[in-house]
Amino acid sequence: MIHELQRIPGSFRDPAGYVFECGNKIFRTVNACFSENFDHVHASGILEEFANRHWVLPANIINPDRDFFQSTGPDTQYILEIPKLPFISYPYEWTFSALKSAALLHLDIHLTALSQGMTLSDASAYNIQFQGAKPIFIDHLSFRPYTKGEMWAGHRQFCEQFLNPLLLQAYLGVSYNAWYRGTQEGIGVKELARLVKWRHLFRGNMFMHVMLQSIFQNASQNNALVVKKDTLSSVPFSLASFQRMLQKLQKWIRQLEPASNGKTVWQDYTKEHSYSVDETALKKEFVRKFSRETRPQLLWDLGCNSGEFSATALESGAEYVVGFDADHGALEAAFRRAQTEDLPFQAVYLDALNPTPNQGWMEQERGGLQSRAKADGVLALAFVHHLAIARNVPLEQVLEWIMGLAPTGVIEFVPKEDRMVQTLLQLREDIFPDYTEKHFRESISRNARIVNAQVVSKSGRLLIEYARL
Repeated sequence: MIHELQRIPGSFRDPAGYVFECGNKIFRTVNACFSENFDHVHASGILEEFANRHWVLPANIINPDRDFFQSTGPDTQYILEIPKLPFISYPYEWTFSALKSAALLHLDIHLTALSQGMTLSDASAYNIQFQGAKPIFIDHLSFRPYTKGEMWAGHRQFCEQFLNPLLLQAYLGVSYNAWYRGTQEGIGVKELARLVKWRHLFRGNMFMHVMLQSIFQNASQNNALVVKKDTLSSVPFSLASFQRMLQKLQKWIRQLEPASNGKTVWQDYTKEHSYSVDETALKKEFVRKFSRETRPQLLWDLGCNSGEFSATALESGAEYVVGFDADHGALEAAFRRAQTEDLPFQAVYLDALNPTPNQGWMEQERGGLQSRAKADGVLALAFVHHLAIARNVPLEQVLEWIMGLAPTGVIEFVPKEDRMVQTLLQLREDIFPDYTEKHFRESISRNARIVNAQVVSKSGRLLIEYARL
């Protein structure tokens, strides 16, 4: 067990304690520098209360053998055992509604903590993960006793990692995902302040949370504003003012919705696809049979759209599904489906041609797509032609990548005769002589066994279930 204990690289920032993985278990240490705060927070019962509300992951103090304890480091005072989540995602991979729900959970937790004499030491969006469509807080060492009169230490961080990305999409109609991923720290107040229009200044608390912070930041960087630490601690900021500030933010964020730029390309694909009700039924039955027979614990649905086939897989034996798509309208529909039907289904933004890489400090702080979890199965329905035809990726490379994600799965081949491929070829030359069913089957057979195959549409759409060799 000692030899399997691995420190998770992304936990290096917090001296209060580090995160370790051991097999299918996650451990969080509490170091000596934070033990007094932790004793106070733990004794208050607030962590247990939040766990019962499903706001915070449960954490149990354990007493492992001495060797295991010492292997976590000389400063370790306590070790917490925490449930391992099926899939770790990042704020730049979330839909607007997911980021919004995460922001509201953070504020709910902070307000409740303040009412019980506690506060949060930071406001990182990375402290929240998802179980299906439900956000959950994972950083137990963010809680500490509240000091009378203190300012909100995480104000700027909350704005940059939660509020500003939401405002960018709600007020300016600009998706935040690529920008957020590029900086990792969110959308800066100075950058957002340059983009907002005069009409935006009178909406919500735009002036206080964006413009005023930008002014202070500019003044500080130009040495026009020098503030000593002991001066900040003497600034009167009552608990009631702190709570009102959070409550106003909460009210504002609840009202935010993505700016309407018209329907996205694949938003209504479930309703407007090119095959009949009977053909859809055949496709669903194929997915049901695959899920019943393989019962994947973690299934990845590439090009999940609104999550229709993810839901089918869950009904038939899949334990947890992560659905990936690059269409924001489709992902919003998928997130709402998971919320409404209370599904263990997580909708995540993915541009398959530019998937999330390992990045951050030493390229290890945030894991790339395949380093975060190993899928047991994969669905790639109406997906291959978007890479092979629309993005010029050789067919055999598309299939090699998909089959590399999971040992078994279902892949759909959409022939050139199908209306959807014809649409993709409408305004361009057909330079894809190898895009054929024969080449599709041969490419799969090089690395896998074809378990099952079925034509599911009049145009010749073909589903193949593979099992990797």
